[in-house]
Amino acid sequence: MPTSEVDTAPAGPFIDAKFAKRLVLLNGLVPALVLVWDAYRGQLGVNEVNYAIRTTGLVGLIFLTLSLAITPLRRLTGWSMLIAVRRNLGLYGFFYILVHFVIFFVFDRGLSITSTLDEIYERVYLWFGFGALVMMIPLAVTSTDAMLSRLGAKRWKLLHRLNYPIVIAGVLHFYLLVKADVTRPVAFAVIVGALLGYRAVGHYVDLRSELAKAKARRPASPGAKKKFWSGELVVSRIFEETPDVKTFRFTLPDGGPLPFEHVAGQYLNVALPINGKRVNRSYTIASSPTRGSYCEISVKRAPDGYASHHLHDTVREGDKLKISAPAGKFYFAGHESERVVLVAGGVGITPMMSIVRSLTDRCWTGDIYLIFSVKKRSDIVFEHELQQLERRFPNLHVLISLSADPEATWEGERGHITQVLIEKHVPDLKRGPVLLCGPDPMMTAMRKIFVELGVPDAQVLQEAFISPVGTDDAATAAAPVEAGEGAVTFQRGGATIDVPGLTLLEAAEECGVAIPFECRSGICGQCKTKLVAGRVTMEVQDALTPADKARGLVLACQARPVRDVIVDA
Repeated sequence: MPTSEVDTAPAGPFIDAKFAKRLVLLNGLVPALVLVWDAYRGQLGVNEVNYAIRTTGLVGLIFLTLSLAITPLRRLTGWSMLIAVRRNLGLYGFFYILVHFVIFFVFDRGLSITSTLDEIYERVYLWFGFGALVMMIPLAVTSTDAMLSRLGAKRWKLLHRLNYPIVIAGVLHFYLLVKADVTRPVAFAVIVGALLGYRAVGHYVDLRSELAKAKARRPASPGAKKKFWSGELVVSRIFEETPDVKTFRFTLPDGGPLPFEHVAGQYLNVALPINGKRVNRSYTIASSPTRGSYCEISVKRAPDGYASHHLHDTVREGDKLKISAPAGKFYFAGHESERVVLVAGGVGITPMMSIVRSLTDRCWTGDIYLIFSVKKRSDIVFEHELQQLERRFPNLHVLISLSADPEATWEGERGHITQVLIEKHVPDLKRGPVLLCGPDPMMTAMRKIFVELGVPDAQVLQEAFISPVGTDDAATAAAPVEAGEGAVTFQRGGATIDVPGLTLLEAAEECGVAIPFECRSGICGQCKTKLVAGRVTMEVQDALTPADKARGLVLACQARPVRDVIVDA
């Protein structure tokens, strides 16, 4: 990255995130302790209940407003540490509003549910206050790291946007409650309005910027549809990378250029004949798209890997395999940004290696930050190649960490990837893209860390395709089948065609009916289509869940009519 564009703003004040959390936790209790102390000494005034209700409500609104101010403050100051205390502020807001309501219910309404509901019904300002409290409950319940992981970052973030209407409702409650002097509620309204306005304007500016960049780069975009190829490639070479990882190089039988183009990070589908059955698996292309005469996959022999065992134990150089490629929307070509962060766990290094090889082959001038975590020293795939590339390309920054294997001779980092390790290795963590590939728990933890560091969730990408694992059960749907002759009627497309031997997807293409697809091998599930009437047969059903089958969904790329059929397309 050019020096003139490096963000030199401080990473934060001279306190770390843990200390900031403790500071908020301790100071957040001060208003409650002062209130309890004043109550104990009888210094709450003539109407003690009303004083306690007003005080807790005001303190709760202050905490909610402070939680709303964190994102603008972080963006204006560059202090990523601020994001660490946002949840604590919100929880204190909920705590004080809950105490506010409990005091009202216990001391003002005498624990009477009927009286409380009647009062809420009759007082308009209570509609807003009680509504805000109810909306805060799911936010409080989901404010743990475990719930963040369970919901996923996108759904968690969407749910917690309820904070906006909650604060608005709290301000309205305060304004309608005040009978005379409305100075304080109006002040809250101005502050909250400014904070929400800043968010709206910032979101609009970011959106316009992204659209402008996308428009400017559209001609070079790798997302444009290319001809999807399916055919046979020969296994020309097999390399042993580690004791349980082998690389398989595929070429055309005649040695010519590959019949398809791919983008670094995409994958191909391999049809393996195992025990008389066809088993389809998806494997990331580990080689660079700049090497047009071959492509490679690097496969780990998993303990319960039905297909990986076959590849390691049975496939030999000179064998021909049926390949479909390319597929996948997890890629980085270099035009998207002037730097990229890659985080890999174990054999998740394969798409990252394709990206690194592609960018260095083309002498890409942006910065490449690769963080690679493995359990044992012997698990480091492509170690020597990465060392050589890092020596030759100063813009490539590689960090490898061993999470286990304490007895191994190792001068690098040790332990799991942490926020501290990421901040140590990667500067300017307020933007992406960040690409993740590895075990699901690792990717969930990494996404959480990067989002908390300020990287927009949409700029954190992860490899999403799933291949079935296990023993022979994984291939039970792959037995050869015979299709009959019949016509296909596309209900919404208004077309009917006789399709002897064709799949529903091929028939749709003949008629000009649009059915989304990606892999054409029954793996990705993009072409799921509802079968309205008739019967089909499918060689592969890997992407269909029991729920999909119960709803009558079929895979258009695999389904062949047994007789006349009607499909919802």
